[in-house]
Amino acid sequence: MVKRVAWQQVTRQLVDVAMGRAPADVVIHDGQWVNVHTREVIPHTDIAVVKGRIAYVGEDASYCIGTDTHVIEAQGRYLVPGLLDGHMHIESSMLTVSEYVRAVLPHGTTGIFADPHEIANVLGLSGVRLMVDEAASTPINVFVQMPSCVPSAPGLERPGAVITPADVAEAMTWDGIIGLGEMMNFPGVFLNDEAMHAEMAATMAAHKTIGGHYANPDLGRPFHAYIAGGPADDHEGTNERDAIERARRGMRPMLRLGSAWFDVEAQVTAITRKGLDPRSFILCTDDVHAGTLVSEGHMDRVLRHAVGFGLDPVIGIQMMTLNTAQHFGVDRDLGSIAPGRYADIVLTHDLRDFHADLVIAAGEIVAQDGKLSIDQPQYPYPVELRQTIKLQRSITAHDFDLHTSIDAPQVTAHVVGIIENQAPTRHIRTALNVHDGVVQPDPLQDVMRLSLVERYRETGEVVNGFVQGFGLHVPCAIASTVAHDSHHLLVVGTNTEDMAIAANELARIGGGVIMVREGQIIALVELPIAGLMSDERAEIVAEKSLRLVEAMRECGCTLNNAYMQLSLLALVVIPELRISDLGLVDVTCFQHIPVIESNQ
Repeated sequence: MVKRVAWQQVTRQLVDVAMGRAPADVVIHDGQWVNVHTREVIPHTDIAVVKGRIAYVGEDASYCIGTDTHVIEAQGRYLVPGLLDGHMHIESSMLTVSEYVRAVLPHGTTGIFADPHEIANVLGLSGVRLMVDEAASTPINVFVQMPSCVPSAPGLERPGAVITPADVAEAMTWDGIIGLGEMMNFPGVFLNDEAMHAEMAATMAAHKTIGGHYANPDLGRPFHAYIAGGPADDHEGTNERDAIERARRGMRPMLRLGSAWFDVEAQVTAITRKGLDPRSFILCTDDVHAGTLVSEGHMDRVLRHAVGFGLDPVIGIQMMTLNTAQHFGVDRDLGSIAPGRYADIVLTHDLRDFHADLVIAAGEIVAQDGKLSIDQPQYPYPVELRQTIKLQRSITAHDFDLHTSIDAPQVTAHVVGIIENQAPTRHIRTALNVHDGVVQPDPLQDVMRLSLVERYRETGEVVNGFVQGFGLHVPCAIASTVAHDSHHLLVVGTNTEDMAIAANELARIGGGVIMVREGQIIALVELPIAGLMSDERAEIVAEKSLRLVEAMRECGCTLNNAYMQLSLLALVVIPELRISDLGLVDVTCFQHIPVIESNQ
């Protein structure tokens, strides 16, 4: 079991090893030291480790070797600090904390900063406490940010629980809480909402970091006011100007590469072309599902991606190690290879085509050649977490009919338009046919039904609308209980019969993501823990999630990662148009609007 000890508890042992008065537990011999403090690569470097922390880094640690010292021959490989993910949501992977750690360790990730606002929307403060407790049982540095916006947009949606300023103040006293999660209610900040400012004040009083989320193209007064309110970083930038304007004002732009969010290419030019100081920037993932983790990687994937667009690999490593650690105030423990820091070290042959050969966490080898070297047991979850889908009744095909009282063969509908590989959506107005008082989808325009089933209060309510961009062209439906941020049951389909089958099956099994075609289930990822996470191994979840993507392609969908796009259709804090359990939401003005225009 990897053990982490506070620096102040082992200073004497560290000094004794550095002075040669005591042997090291581990010595790494003859590597190329990637020094993120000075942004240089130093050849022929040795590292001596005791009690999980680094005692010495230099040319020759042979004097630190004793009878029982474990010597690791680097053989000229690069010595890289353990990679850190500065902003992410574990639940988006469909894995538990323990399984997420098991999946990312072989890729060189030794630290994550997780905002569990998904489970907070389902279970509230108790869900956050559960994540914190599980995080403490893992071999890597799992820091938890206290969710700030539950609900993310009060009055526009109803989640399963509510987080209050008092909850935030309590959480700030917990070990493992690193700060406040992304402040998605950006209008609440610049309009001086009392609760939002109380949450930020409690975080500031605890001397912790406030996460940002300014998903608004307006960089005028609201932008300046938002930063003045306290958020210290932002992962919602989508272009070079977004990155530059945030960095100029002391924010940390977080450039993300998730399973479906590809925002690095458009923003990294602030460094590669405009020459801005890279110490202000952080690389992160935000949302990555299990299929991506297992088949493509984690922060190593982000590094390869960024380097492919011209970023110096040492700068890229700096942006996912030291920059991140300093931003959250934990750089005395991690983020670099330096005396006193945890011995979280990755050995690799290549910085540009980065793959972890050997991963060391707190001085112990935890992964080698892409395989975990330690046991990572599953965490026991309470039974009640498997009983969170509460529908009043079985859903019928007619529940997904959108009726109109307008006596006309056609109506003008407000339709959610998907933007591939980005979180924002388009607000589309288009004409749709009406048959027997029911508004019809239009396959020729790629417009299909979009519905949300309320899952917490047994109301039996179904909200109906339309979405464009999935490309499905056969009788089918896809449904998910992962529907950021309130996580109601979201259904998209070309026919109502398949939509009903999909919704009822997810209710029966306690949640998940499902694809139904012509009455048959053709792909299913079971997510019984809060309707968000699987209790299976990462490899199994990855296989099922990849089958889900494959099944959508078989039905005509050509989106890069349609499941991730689906999961954001109810995210009422990112423009332009979304659906919630209270109706259709225009996020540019934070108001409900009717699906059908009344002035026909």
